[in-house]
Amino acid sequence: MNKQEIRKIYKEKRKNLSAAERNKLDDLLLIQLQKAKIPFIHTLLSFWPIAENNEPDTHPITDFLEFKNQGLVIAYPRTDMILDEMIAVIVNHETDFFKNEYNIFEPAEGEVLPADEIDMILIPLLAVDAKGFRVGYGKGFYDKYLTECKKDCIKVGISYFDPIDEITDKAEFDVPLDLCITPHNNYVF
Repeated sequence: MNKQEIRKIYKEKRKNLSAAERNKLDDLLLIQLQKAKIPFIHTLLSFWPIAENNEPDTHPITDFLEFKNQGLVIAYPRTDMILDEMIAVIVNHETDFFKNEYNIFEPAEGEVLPADEIDMILIPLLAVDAKGFRVGYGKGFYDKYLTECKKDCIKVGISYFDPIDEITDKAEFDVPLDLCITPHNNYVF
C-alpha cells in the first residue's frame, strides 16, 4: 500500500476506536514498554498526543521512562511552519503548553535540546511496516529532524496496530524506527 491509502485506512481505524478501547490499548502499550529492553537514557524527546486524532496516550510512557531513568531530561517538539523545522524544547512539571494551529500542544518556552544530544525519541505515526518505516501525517518534520540526531539515538514508534507488510512509496529521506511498541508486541527493526 502507498502512504495515501495507509493514511486513509489508519485514520479511519483510529477514529472507530471507542474511548474504552483506547484506554485498554494505552494500558497494554505501557505494559509492552515495560517489557522492552531499553538501555538507560539521559535525554528523551516525547510528544503530546493529539486527542482529536485518537493518538496513543504517551504521557504514561513518558512518566514511566522518567521513573526508570532518574534525572531524565525530557523535551517536547515545537514546530515552525514558516521555516519548516522542528526543535526539541526541554520541559519540566511547571512548563506551560499551548495548542498550535494543528491542534498539537507545544511548550511555550524553554531551553532547546540539540538533536545530537537526544538518546531516545518517541515518534508519532499512523502505521509502520515490517522494516520499521512509518507513515506519519505527511509533513516530514520527524524524518527531517531524525537526520540531525546521533546515530545511536533510539527511534521508538507507538502504535495501536501491528505493522503492515510494506509501504510501497517510501522516500529516500524516510528514516526507519528501531523499535515499535504495540499493545501486544514489541517490534525491533
